[in-house]
Amino acid sequence: MAILKALQLLSLIFIQICPIAHSIRELSDPSPFEFVDNLHESSESNSIEGLNKLKNYLKQFGYLNYEDETLLNDDLVDANLESAIKTYQENFNINATGMLDATTIAQLTAPRCGVPDIINGYNTMLRNNSHNPMSKSINIVSHYTFFPNRPRWPSSKTHLTYRLVPNSRADAVAAVDSAFKKWDAATRFSFSRVAKAPSDLLVGFFSRNHGDEDPFDGKGGVLAHAFAPTDGRLHYDADENWVNGAVPGGFDMETVAIHEIGHLLGLGHSPDQSAIMYPTIPPGITKGLGKDDIKGIEALYA
Repeated sequence: MAILKALQLLSLIFIQICPIAHSIRELSDPSPFEFVDNLHESSESNSIEGLNKLKNYLKQFGYLNYEDETLLNDDLVDANLESAIKTYQENFNINATGMLDATTIAQLTAPRCGVPDIINGYNTMLRNNSHNPMSKSINIVSHYTFFPNRPRWPSSKTHLTYRLVPNSRADAVAAVDSAFKKWDAATRFSFSRVAKAPSDLLVGFFSRNHGDEDPFDGKGGVLAHAFAPTDGRLHYDADENWVNGAVPGGFDMETVAIHEIGHLLGLGHSPDQSAIMYPTIPPGITKGLGKDDIKGIEALYA
């Protein structure tokens, strides 16, 4: 019954999708999330044309898994999909109905970090999950999270070097430097930029498939990603409209770097919208470290 209700609601809200989705990106630019705009109810009673792309999106960020992965490529509404949507809604503080309402669609199409919210079955955004190892130390007023098994840099490693890959855009240097200084001021870590290898951390701009088994999707969609300690890689999607500062239609390189450095140090995503570790970031704004981010890094390295 719940699945049929979800299907009925889907058919009612498709006409709302386009203005909502396009309001969070430049109207002239195609988005990897345009499939949401183009969902259509099919003649089958429980099928939505294009739903397979939504399934693969939810899989990409850890929300949906099937024992039979061929089910990812059909357009059928099922209990697994409804459950995945509910979990997504819970993570983003949306009423968890399991139905694709306008608020959920707007969140789904928001530009975001490419690091999954759920990793190997652990919901890094839900600290009071009984299946989440981080729930053993719940702090009701905090929302920071860690990667599964809490990877972190060794206690003896408090100074980290970083470098930008050759031929990186020149206007990124100051932005990346400033982002590391923000973390330097708030943590036990210090950072310095070096010109040549070796370095602990590596920052670069890449397009599409760039050799880390996590390809970018072009303009719109995923903005950047980084890896948990002690991997050290931070990748921007080179196809985005990168800017310095709060420029309408552009994504601030420093803001995104601050978020991704949090991953490099071991922080997961936070459901707190004021935290830099919140997974999405709209164009045209800047953002810095929040209290929850600082509490998180202090707890991780206590």
